[in-house]
This record gives sequence, structure tokens and C-alpha cells, in this order.
Amino acid sequence: MQNESSNGQKRALLSVSNKAGLPAFARGLHRLGFELYSTGGTMRALEEASIDVQPVSRLTGFPEILDGRVKTLHPAVHAGLLARRDLPEHVESLAEHGFHTIDLLCVNLYPFADTAARPGAEFDEVVEQIDVGGPAMLRAAAKNHADVVVVVRPERYTEVLRALGGEGVSADLRRALAAEAFAHTAAYDARIAAWLRRRSPSDGFPAELSLAGTLTQHLRYGENPHQQAAFYRSGPEPGGLGSARLLQGTEISYNNIQDAAAAYEIVSEFAKPAVAVVKHTNPCGLAVAEQLAEAYKKAYQCDTASAYGGVVGMNRELDVATAEQIAAIFVEVVVAPAVSREARQVLAHKAKLRLLEAPPARPSDIQVRTVPGGFLAQTFDGRGFDRGSCTVVSRRQPTEDEWAQLEFAWLAVKHVKSNAIVIARDFAAVGVGAGQMSRVEAVEIAVRRAGERARGGVLASDAFFPFPDGPTTGLEAGITAIIQPGGSVRDREVLAAANASRAAMVLTGERHFRH
Repeated sequence: MQNESSNGQKRALLSVSNKAGLPAFARGLHRLGFELYSTGGTMRALEEASIDVQPVSRLTGFPEILDGRVKTLHPAVHAGLLARRDLPEHVESLAEHGFHTIDLLCVNLYPFADTAARPGAEFDEVVEQIDVGGPAMLRAAAKNHADVVVVVRPERYTEVLRALGGEGVSADLRRALAAEAFAHTAAYDARIAAWLRRRSPSDGFPAELSLAGTLTQHLRYGENPHQQAAFYRSGPEPGGLGSARLLQGTEISYNNIQDAAAAYEIVSEFAKPAVAVVKHTNPCGLAVAEQLAEAYKKAYQCDTASAYGGVVGMNRELDVATAEQIAAIFVEVVVAPAVSREARQVLAHKAKLRLLEAPPARPSDIQVRTVPGGFLAQTFDGRGFDRGSCTVVSRRQPTEDEWAQLEFAWLAVKHVKSNAIVIARDFAAVGVGAGQMSRVEAVEIAVRRAGERARGGVLASDAFFPFPDGPTTGLEAGITAIIQPGGSVRDREVLAAANASRAAMVLTGERHFRH
């Protein structure tokens, strides 16, 4: 075959899973003088749109084999993408082997994540959606972006056509497109690695941990107006905030998402209808009840002052009775797994209220947090409450009602910033002390917020009490039972304070720090 680069013939190779906008892009390339080559389903889509396109086998001189597993993995393709046009030896090598330059590559990859997320998808079916040739071509074209325009996102089609038909694709745009290509393959590989890890018997953390996210929306700003921010979802349909729909209200903010996520996680702990009212990622109100409306009433009454301008989360469909109570105060965000049509009508007049519908999500396998120079990773704190693993160390055993309240308080305190204290009564977090440097101060705050409701209530601490002053403060307010991890060198003094007040004390043997 004769190399046609000398006569100025331009070639484009198109092979995409996402065919949105493809016919218009291909027509535009054809009008600009590109010869079009394609594979499989992409070629069929172009032919159905009456676009002149040739099979990749015309470039390679070799047919697709192994049920399509091998079609672009050929020197003719990769030499055409990788050859530097400014090096005579590269151009001569192409001519010697009868290969042609490829000037534009448009590829996005097999829908691996969509297939893996589909209920009932078989292992072998998912494996077949691992693209090999596509990433190889993208990496080759992106490496040689000075000579090859590489496109992975349909949103770029119009911009690329405009540049090609004008003064040409600038160096800056070529670099941006190459960066998108490498990000596309990196995210693709990260999702494959995560999927395989979940099906691997090995323990511990991988030597290399890759994360992937898809841009969902640009946010107005971050935690503060001078910070830029965006929201990324972790998969095609990850559930939770990643799949949430904004049913009403203005654009959701960075802080709104943080608080909504906190509320979502808290109420997900409970089997019964639960409602959380969150401010700055801490619950200022939390309750469970037989009916959602009753749970909201109790959660709101935990701290009516702090509830103003808060974020409300629930683990049941938002109904009319609950919506009518929410409408009585100013709330920033409401997040629920579903919202009834009638409840939407009730809240429709609250123009500033953001109403989110967020379906259930599988807990994250690994949680990450960035630090200067790297990031931390840990497994999800999904540990629930197991009465059998607890130890009653006090003289008095908890009553059945106290056990139930202690379970509620223990599940609640794991979602409060350390040092964390929760006072619970009647399945409501009537007093919360969050994020204090001193544990006794956290108890003092919780007691002050609870007021008279502390009398007859129970207290949970996310970590051990270093001194008996913390428990004593709660006991003097009327606390009848305490749950905490234990492990302090002064555990005996702490226990003595509980026994002196005839209170029950339960040790869990594990803590729930939340920094």
C-alpha cells in the first residue's frame, strides 16, 4: 500500500461506545476532507446514517478475529497513531511497511461500569466489557497529541470541528484533549480494579490505589466563596448523593452536599423510620419512631434553635404529614429516598428549599481523605450494634428499655465529630456535644442542650472517658445508663462514679472516632 500522507490525505479512526452526536461529527469530518475508518457497531451506526466509512481492516489488511477481541491491535493502527511527522525516519518507516498516518482518533470505551452495575450481570459478561484495544489506541494518540487529535467526549465534537475548519487545533487544545484521554483510560482502569478487588479473597490495601469519578456538576464555590468546587459521582448509578435528583430549589452547594451526605449516612443506620437534622455535618436532631412524621417531630424538638437552616434527612419516602411539618420552618435541604407527589406539592412554595431524592447506596468499600502530599484510606465504619459483644461492668444491669436506648445512642454517636457525646431519651438525641477538645466539655454541652430531658436518659461516648468528671457530669444531670468503649487507665474510677449513682455502664470494646 502506498503512504498517502504526502498528498495531504487526512484520516480519522472512530470507535465509540457512546454514540451521542456521532453522525454529525462524522459528517463534519468528511466535509473537512477526512477519510473515515471504523469498527463494529460504530461502523454500522455510520453506515445507517449514510456516511461513507471504511473498515479498519482496510488499514491493517487483517480481519477482526477472536469474536472482535482483536481488531485494532495491529502495527498499522499504532504506527499510524504514534509516528512523529517531524521525524523523516518515522515517515520513511511508515512508507516502507505500507502504513498510513492517522490524524484524528475518536474513541470512548466499552460500557464496563454500566454492565458491572447491572443487577444479575454474570462475571464473564462483565469481563467481556473490559476494553483492550480502545485504551491502547487512546494512550498512543494522546502520547502523540502534537500530531494526532484525540477525542473521547462527545461534548468536544463541535469545538474540534470548529478548530479543524478554522486555524487548526491549537497546542493548548491538543494538550487538553490528551489529558482527557488519559483521564478516561485511568478512570476506566480504576473501576475495573475496584470491581476485581471486591471479588478477590485477598485482605488489606492494594499497593496502588486508583480512584475514579465522573463530573456531575460544577458547584458555585467550595466551603467558601473564594474556593472552586465540583461534584463527582463514583459510578454510573452509585446510589446515594451520586444518583440524587434535585426535585426543586436552587443549585445545591458544596456544603449542602456535605451535610446531606451526613444526614443520609446517619438515617441509613436505622431499620425503623428515622429523621436527622444536620448542621455542619453534625446531627443537632435525630430520632426514630413508628411513623416518619413522629420521627421528624422528635428530631426537630431535640434542638429547635439549631434546626433553623439545617439539612433534614430521612430513610423513608417523604410523605405529606412530614412535609407539612418541614414547611413550617426554614430548611436548606431535604434528602429522602423517595418523595410522594403530594409531599412535593406541600413544599413547592418553599422556593429556597432544595429537595433531593437519593436512592439507597451500597456503603463505600474504602473511604479516602486528602492530606498535603497524599491521601488517607480506610475501610467504611459499618459496624452496627451487637449486644452480645458488649460487657456490663456496673453492679446494675441495664433494663430492656435502657438497652434499646443505648443501642440508639451508640449508633448515633458514631456520626458525631469527636470528641462526641450523645444523650438519648425516647429514641431521640436530646443532647449532642460535638467536636470538642475536652471530653468533659462535650458532656457539658450535651447536658446543657438536653436540659431536663437528660433525666432518665442514657449517654453514649465515642471513646473512653479519661477521667470520671465526664460521666459524673452526666450522672448529676439524671443519666441512668452509659455506653462507652472503655480502655482508660482510670476505668475503675469511671465505673465507681456510675455505681455510686446506681447507673448501668456498658463497655463496647471499640470506639467510633469521627475526625
